[in-house]
Amino acid sequence: MWAGWRSEYIEDVTSRPPDGQCVFCAILGSGRSDEQNHVLWRSELAVAILNAYPYTNGHLMVLPLRHVAGPEDLTVEESRAVWQGMAEAIGALRAAYAPDGMNVGANLGTAAGAGIPGHFHLHVLPRWSGDTNFMTSVAETRVLPEALGRSAEKLRAAWP
Repeated sequence: MWAGWRSEYIEDVTSRPPDGQCVFCAILGSGRSDEQNHVLWRSELAVAILNAYPYTNGHLMVLPLRHVAGPEDLTVEESRAVWQGMAEAIGALRAAYAPDGMNVGANLGTAAGAGIPGHFHLHVLPRWSGDTNFMTSVAETRVLPEALGRSAEKLRAAWP
């Protein structure tokens, strides 16, 4: 397998944020454009961004701009913005990828699998019947046929 396009992206997103800063806060405060950061949608209180380590093409996350650990820490307005972003993400994923189903979820805390436990975020990802194959099962490897930049283009074009 060859995915040469991934190395530049991985080197960029895996560089440690300064002073232990949250990776989401570092990305959103980097001064880089939303296009460079693979931001798909932004409101005054929330944002949708492609997952740097996607399970499937189109795997994105919706999160509040404010650094909070859980949904109970959100204001009512932030909660509405995150929920609206999730609903729009589902619409964009359906339009761009025509999946058979969708996974939506949050891992709250390290024990629940949260890779970034300090900044609440929802995962939204398209699924297809039979999308788990021998590579995932045997080699613990995922085959993604689409570059992240192309995923971002498709989803931005399909965003409601």
